[in-house]
Amino acid sequence: MSTAPPPTATGSSKIDAAKAKLAAMPAPDAPTGLALYSRFAFAGAVCCSVTHGALTPVDVVKTRIQLDPVTYNSGLIGGFRKVIANEGAGAVWTGFGPTAAGYFLQGAFKFGGYEFFKQQAINTFGYEAASNNRTAVYLGAAACAEFIADIALCPLEATRIRLVSDPKFANGLIGGFGKILKTEGVGAFYSGFGPILFKQIPYTCAKFVVFEKVNEAVYTFVDKSKTSNGMQTVYNLGSGLIAGFAAAIISQPADTMLSKINKTKGEPGEGTTSRLIKIAKELGLRGSYSGIGARLFMVGTLTAGQFAIYGDIKKALGATGGVEISKTN
Repeated sequence: MSTAPPPTATGSSKIDAAKAKLAAMPAPDAPTGLALYSRFAFAGAVCCSVTHGALTPVDVVKTRIQLDPVTYNSGLIGGFRKVIANEGAGAVWTGFGPTAAGYFLQGAFKFGGYEFFKQQAINTFGYEAASNNRTAVYLGAAACAEFIADIALCPLEATRIRLVSDPKFANGLIGGFGKILKTEGVGAFYSGFGPILFKQIPYTCAKFVVFEKVNEAVYTFVDKSKTSNGMQTVYNLGSGLIAGFAAAIISQPADTMLSKINKTKGEPGEGTTSRLIKIAKELGLRGSYSGIGARLFMVGTLTAGQFAIYGDIKKALGATGGVEISKTN
């Protein structure tokens, strides 16, 4: 049995695409160009920094479980209790500085870049072709944006993991960053670049594609133009939660490897590739999913929060329209 078209559909894909393109066009006084993408970048920077920073305690326990599953073997709640009992309540906020700073930069490039590369696809292939092949556009835009974002994130993520795995390593972001730079050189910041790409690119592709698809499914039943801002935020939260769960499962093995490779420096003459192969063999499939419970909670929560905050800040800054290619009411 064929599915009836949405109430606003005409039955003609070309006419529907033209209507969608017209609806997506910004108002005459709306920001464009650099003014528009700087707003996207700012909204992305804030949403990522706030959510990742707020979930630092969960990330600390998750990282401990990945690095020392023998000691931290009682799940997320048990891990919290063990860290606090052994090191004090302040220990769960270890790495807050590099987390907030790193994800501020990464969020700007990720969300701003995602919108930018979507627009480039529209400019290159035309609105109708981009809309008809929107899954490929989402994947390509997310991958390109994440690659650039990870160049900015990697040094700060390496510092964060070193601080979490060894609380005595240094006192905070500046001290940890400076110590790694002085004792191990710039290359140490990027020893985990391969794993972070292996983790973040599938993670970000899943995150954006699933969010876009779930959001699109919602708005085939609900008229977005008549939906209040509050309900749009609720839909963004729900879509983000589902997207976060999918992204966490897909990227978990690489996240565990990233924690392992940044815990300590490699042996003299040992390359990154050989270290990754050795770590993968030691972990196995089951070991690579250590800490998945904590990470599902963490990534589901932060992704839901990110899309809700991102959508609200975009609206507050007037950064709407221009890069929407989903087919909705």
